[in-house]
Amino acid sequence: MSTQEIAKEILSVFPDTEEPIVQYLSGYLVDDAGAEEDVLQVANDILDSLGMGRPKDVQRLMERLRDLLSDQLAARAKTSTRPKLMKLDKVVDLSKAGAISNTIALGEGVDLESINKAKASRVDVKKLEKQEAKLRAKIEKRARRDLYEGSKLLDQHRKQQTYEEMFMKVNPLEAAASAKHKSKDIHLTNIDVNFGSNRILHVKLLSYTSGATLTLAYGRRYGLVGRNGVGKSTLLRHIAMREVPIPPHITILFVEQEIVGDDTTALDSVLKADVWRDHLLKEEAALNAKLAELESGGDDRRVEEEKEEASSRLVEVHTRLSDMDAESGPSRAAALLAGLGFNEEDQSKPTKSFSGGWRMRLALARALFVKPALLLLDEPSNHIDLNALAWLEDYLQTWPGTLLVVSHDRAFLDAVATDIVHQHSGRLDYYKGNFTQFYSTKSERDRNLRKEYETQVEYRKHLQAFIDRWRYNANRAAQAQMRIKILEKLPDLQPPEEEETEKFKFPEAEKISPPLLQLSEVTFGYSPEKLILRNVNFDVGLDSRIAIVGANGAGKSTLIKLLTSELKPFSGDCNRNGRLRIGYFSQHHVDTLIPTMSPVQFLASKFPGRTEQEYRSHLGNFQISGMTGLQLIGTLSGGQKSRVAFAVLSLQKPHVLLLDEPTNHLDIEGLDALMAALNTWNGGVIVISHDERFITSVAKELWVCANGTVSKFMGDVQSYKSLIVSNVKARP
Repeated sequence: MSTQEIAKEILSVFPDTEEPIVQYLSGYLVDDAGAEEDVLQVANDILDSLGMGRPKDVQRLMERLRDLLSDQLAARAKTSTRPKLMKLDKVVDLSKAGAISNTIALGEGVDLESINKAKASRVDVKKLEKQEAKLRAKIEKRARRDLYEGSKLLDQHRKQQTYEEMFMKVNPLEAAASAKHKSKDIHLTNIDVNFGSNRILHVKLLSYTSGATLTLAYGRRYGLVGRNGVGKSTLLRHIAMREVPIPPHITILFVEQEIVGDDTTALDSVLKADVWRDHLLKEEAALNAKLAELESGGDDRRVEEEKEEASSRLVEVHTRLSDMDAESGPSRAAALLAGLGFNEEDQSKPTKSFSGGWRMRLALARALFVKPALLLLDEPSNHIDLNALAWLEDYLQTWPGTLLVVSHDRAFLDAVATDIVHQHSGRLDYYKGNFTQFYSTKSERDRNLRKEYETQVEYRKHLQAFIDRWRYNANRAAQAQMRIKILEKLPDLQPPEEEETEKFKFPEAEKISPPLLQLSEVTFGYSPEKLILRNVNFDVGLDSRIAIVGANGAGKSTLIKLLTSELKPFSGDCNRNGRLRIGYFSQHHVDTLIPTMSPVQFLASKFPGRTEQEYRSHLGNFQISGMTGLQLIGTLSGGQKSRVAFAVLSLQKPHVLLLDEPTNHLDIEGLDALMAALNTWNGGVIVISHDERFITSVAKELWVCANGTVSKFMGDVQSYKSLIVSNVKARP
């Protein structure tokens, strides 16, 4: 007799019975009942509870079940040697009775376990746990050290390879020929990515877990988001080095580091970035020279064969050069450089003459010029100003291949991304649409998951409450056992991930009488022949919320230094309240921190006279909590260093904050916390930023630094970016 037949009989009489109860009862009757249990009596009790008011139906069903199970009942009667279950005279609550010793039956009335309970152990449990923790930490540290040394050697080997060697290794020349008529979509299931001892993406380990899947459709633009430290950049590096099994015909390029400066001009540097194009052009020149030489070499058979072979190869080279549009290379490269802020004079300068930020722009221009099938960008907006960012957003919207970009700039992701990949908990979740749509969908899904989780918790509590109340009641024991079975069959309940939020807190600014800070008809330049700013009028108060935008080199940072009195104007007046305290956050704030100190030690060196707990409490206002406050600053991430810099600023108790690119290293949660803190703070705020959302949220006024002056812009950030893009496109 099978469980399906029993279930069918039960449902024929009671069709509205819930499926878990039917499965439990049929399984119990066929397989699960203990040898000493009266299965028919238990089944009768359960069916009575199901068919209240229908005793005849219950009786008819029990007779049918007795006939179906006659063979099994007879076999149970023969093999059962234990006494049957007996009904107790009264209810016994075992939870209130003393626990029965496991050793009382071993001797003649002597309870060994009870005797030993009275003897206290001489082992210091706390010391034992402490020593075990130390031993575990030592073993883990040794394992991490070996992995770290190994990864260091690997990185050193990679750095020794030139760009050309790395490019040809990752993207062999044969891949171009083999790519035709092949799909450039990427779908990799159950991938596993590790960095040292940290597992970034997990494979499927259990039946109810899901492994990480990498799915990138050709022509789509993906924004990769997630908290600092989840391994987004590590994943990009693994893809770039093909440590994740990307099909070999798909070309990959990863923009991560600035280029090495040398005597190559900026324009030539971009042209040479396409190693295939450069290689084929050199081969074309060599073949043409060879053919010219063979033309004067006579007409014998060997020469004719060599001519034919060289001509055939030259046709192949021309075909490949035509496919990659090699002829338009110089004009395309010049247009890319112009969009990223390089004027005609800059394009002719050697790469070694540019600073690190401009070399990063060159690296970006080189990648855009190559046009790989899969382009990987890691925080591209960190190294460019708002003008170049506006152009880049517009350019990437027509990107022909697949784009995977890590960015914490919501406005950039809204403008560029067609899909969002959320990396968390060792897996990748995919959402259609830009960041705003992702955030809305994820928030709704999280609310539903939380609601479903709470409903499941209440259902399980209800079952457990019934079990606890009636488990030892003879009349209800069968029903309690049924609910125990239902509870055991329910899947493990995993609570939904809590959405992590951060809070920053600046101390309230003291009220001081205006004017606080004024520039009147100020002119400045590093030499009288080359003035940077002319006739600037600028007024800062406690209620100021001003964003300054403009191209790199237009004088934004110079204006900030004039406001802080770091620079003195050639002419004009700089009026400053004697009680005014200014907090200045530099985009190179990392250079002001001492890497060999911990955040607590650094604060103590700058602002002595407080206890360690006070310093740690203050760092906690900027999410530097726990042991992070005692780590060396050199080991902290860029976002954590920014938080330490904000903690230092707030201890100055400033009246005005001057923030130069404060968003560069903060993740989205940290950026939200900074915006909320600035919006509730009562002091003045002047910001230089390329982040559209940050400017829109914090600033009430937009000032543009251009053409040697600073003036108020009558419009929002979006209209300013549109103006920049239209001006770039209007250039000849």
